[in-house]
Amino acid sequence: MREQETELLKVAMPKGRIYKQASKLFREAGLPIPSDFDDTRKLIIEIPEVKMAFIMAKPVDVPTYVEYGVADIGIVGKDVLMEENKDVYELLDLGIAKCRMSVIGLPDWQPSIHPRVATKYPNVASQYFREQGQQVEVIKLNGSIELAPLIGLADRIVDMVETGQTLKENGLVEMESIFGITSRLIANRVSYRMKNEAIQSLCDRLQRTISAQRQHV
Repeated sequence: MREQETELLKVAMPKGRIYKQASKLFREAGLPIPSDFDDTRKLIIEIPEVKMAFIMAKPVDVPTYVEYGVADIGIVGKDVLMEENKDVYELLDLGIAKCRMSVIGLPDWQPSIHPRVATKYPNVASQYFREQGQQVEVIKLNGSIELAPLIGLADRIVDMVETGQTLKENGLVEMESIFGITSRLIANRVSYRMKNEAIQSLCDRLQRTISAQRQHV
């Protein structure tokens, strides 16, 4: 790693849905992130004027990058944190990318003898149904979770719900809400000690922006 890189605060930034809201929040906090940052295909973007480098990552990989210290801090949804259970500090609730984790199924769903639940979040689902005293077989899927009850692979699914439009279009209903989800700022444990001033300064700027936004809601 180049010497310059070691001086920068390395931020694991998720691609996709969370990214646009996170980059907007950073700009509102006074960090001069270039506008073309939104469209770049670069995987590592350095912004020397604020002593930061952004690592563009898949959301599910952000906690791993932070846990192993290749990123000092990262932005990740609470759903990923709950599923991955990485050894990181959770510093701040950014209040963005709001949605919820829910149990979903067909309207005429009836309990079965050998219930199956499909999900991208097997650890979250398993823990939830254990706490409910229900024995289920959890099936791990990586995409199009809504297909599972439609084709008979599973009785129900556990997935994120934002607007519920996808469920409605596929004839599914939200049965139970498990927990609310927002994006969080997390930190590597060693980085939090070694780069505490830079990390705390960023936290303070973001917190002031978030608090100001809440006052105007």
